[in-house]
Amino acid sequence: MVQDNTNVFINCPFDDDYWDIFRAIVFTIIRMGHKPRFSLERADSGEPRIQKLIEIIRQSKYEIHDLSRCIAKKKGELFRLNMPLELGIGLGARYFGQGNLKSKKFLILEEERYRFQAAISDISNSDIKAHGGEPIQAVKVVRDWLVQEAGANPQSPTEIWYDFNDCLADVYDQLTLEGYSKKDIDDFPENELTQRMIIWIENKGFNHG
Repeated sequence: MVQDNTNVFINCPFDDDYWDIFRAIVFTIIRMGHKPRFSLERADSGEPRIQKLIEIIRQSKYEIHDLSRCIAKKKGELFRLNMPLELGIGLGARYFGQGNLKSKKFLILEEERYRFQAAISDISNSDIKAHGGEPIQAVKVVRDWLVQEAGANPQSPTEIWYDFNDCLADVYDQLTLEGYSKKDIDDFPENELTQRMIIWIENKGFNHG
């Protein structure tokens, strides 16, 4: 499996409260000339999820790990450990892997900058970035990281944010024209939405440098 220098693996929660942030991250990655990779890109029920994740991690030079949903929301609810597990797999690939795996780059996100220290103190000296639960802040953080670590052509984070909103509005209108109901659109698969984002950006002819 060959590592692709444009692949960005996204390790994040997939829940209703996070979709806006996830979609903003996906759009920013595409807008900056890279390719988002995530577990929802394939839906083969016969494929073990961990196997799929390992394959994507192997193929991705860049990784974004959002640990903001590791904390239980209510009494009796268990901690969500998928995100720390996938971060561990990625770090293991970097430090114990061979060849291009050693050149992996990471962006670790949290909602509050120092909250993770109570749960995962081993990464307390890492440069953790906070998005505050705001999609617009996630756009800026991901944009800055791709410029610094991936050599992406600098784009205005404000422009990316406006483009993101324009893209979603245009996709919504197009899906409506194609006969999708509001519920259909609300439940629209993320892998298909990603492809719509890619087409929208290509049609705009943006220069990634």
